[in-house]
Amino acid sequence: MRFHGIPLIKFPRVISLVMKWTDSLEIALALIDAHPGIDPLTVRFTDLKAWVEALPEFDDVSERCGERILEAIQMTWIDEVD
Repeated sequence: MRFHGIPLIKFPRVISLVMKWTDSLEIALALIDAHPGIDPLTVRFTDLKAWVEALPEFDDVSERCGERILEAIQMTWIDEVD
């Protein structure tokens, strides 16, 4: 690709290292690392929310989280453990 005859350099896409509530796969993988051997079905939503908020890569507003988001994280966690 060229711009006015000058070759353009393609830079690799930058992947954000910050997780938001909607990043259920990244959150689930981080929870697997942070809490090995835990059965996600035994985790209460109040604990799950606290664990997510405690992840060092997580940065989002607590009020943006609801039951559906926690269910999505839990289901993704279950799928990744299997």
